[in-house]
Amino acid sequence: MAPEIAKAVDALEEHPVAYETTPMGTLLEAEDAATLFAAAQSAHEAVDSDRVVTFLKIDDKRATDAPMQAKVESVEEHLGREAHGGPD
Repeated sequence: MAPEIAKAVDALEEHPVAYETTPMGTLLEAEDAATLFAAAQSAHEAVDSDRVVTFLKIDDKRATDAPMQAKVESVEEHLGREAHGGPD
């Protein structure tokens, strides 16, 4: 599965989006919905399989320009440390 996911992630490079790949999915950030949808479509179409499932969950926060990383930084500020665990 990893080679196909790599194709999808690589397809995102053709679009002006910020992205972060996690163990459970890939987060996308774009200036507008059209850019986001175009990037998601390219990633979806890049996968060479007889079945491809793409889930989109959109958080369209229109009152601020804060990037997705700002949410993580806010949590880390309240924690007083990085927001991840596991062995050092």
